[in-house]
Amino acid sequence: MDTKIGIVEDELIIADSIRAVLRSMRYTVPEPCCDYEEAITMLQAEQPDLVLLDINLAGNDLDGIAVARYIREHMDMPFIFLTANSDAGTLARAKTVTPNAFLVKPFQREDLYAAIEIALHNFYATDIAPGKRLRQHLFIKEGIYQYKVNFDEILYLESDHVYVNVYTTSRKYLVRTSLQQYLEELDKKSFIRIHRGYIVNKNKIDKVTPAAVTIGGKELPISKKYRDELLDHL
Repeated sequence: MDTKIGIVEDELIIADSIRAVLRSMRYTVPEPCCDYEEAITMLQAEQPDLVLLDINLAGNDLDGIAVARYIREHMDMPFIFLTANSDAGTLARAKTVTPNAFLVKPFQREDLYAAIEIALHNFYATDIAPGKRLRQHLFIKEGIYQYKVNFDEILYLESDHVYVNVYTTSRKYLVRTSLQQYLEELDKKSFIRIHRGYIVNKNKIDKVTPAAVTIGGKELPISKKYRDELLDHL
C-alpha cells in the first residue's frame, strides 16, 4: 500500500506544485484542501499517513494550527507545517500543537522529501502512547520509497545476511535492516520469532509440526530455543 499524503494549502498554484512533486516521488496525494472545513472532510475520508499544513489559511480564523489541533485531538497521524513566516510568534503558536516537522517556504524538493521521510519514521517507529489507537501497520523503505504495509498483510520475515525479506500476501520486500529491529516495531500479540532467521505472523500459520510451521505453502524451521514460546502463543 502506497504512502498517502494530504495537503492543506490555500495558494492553489503552490498546492498543485507540491502535489506534482509528491506524485513524482511516488506518494499518493488526494485533492489538496484550501480551508479548515475541506481539510477536516479530507482527513476523515482519506485517512492520510501524513499531512502537509500551511499555517496561514486566508479568509478564515480556523487556520492550519486549528487543523493541527483537530488532528492531535481526533486522529493519529504526523503533520508538517508549511509557512512563509518563521517569526517568533508563528513558531510559538506552532509549538503548541507539536508538529512533526516545520518547513519554511520556499523550500527545495530535497528538503520536502527529507522532512516527510523523517517525520514518518519517527512517528510510526515510536511506542504507542496510552489511550492512542494501536498501530496496525508499518512503513517499509525500499530504495527511495516508503510503502505502507498492514500487519495482517505480512506472512513472515526472513533474515538474509544484512537484509530482511518481508513476505506479504501480495509481494516480497527486501530491506537493509535486522530481524530484531522489526521485532521491536511489530505487534507482539501477532508476531513471534521461531528461529534466528525467521519471524512469523502466527495468525497466518497453516500447520505446525515439532520442527516446522507452514505459512502460505512455505515450510519454515522452528528452533528448540523458540519452540516452547511458539506453542505458548498458539
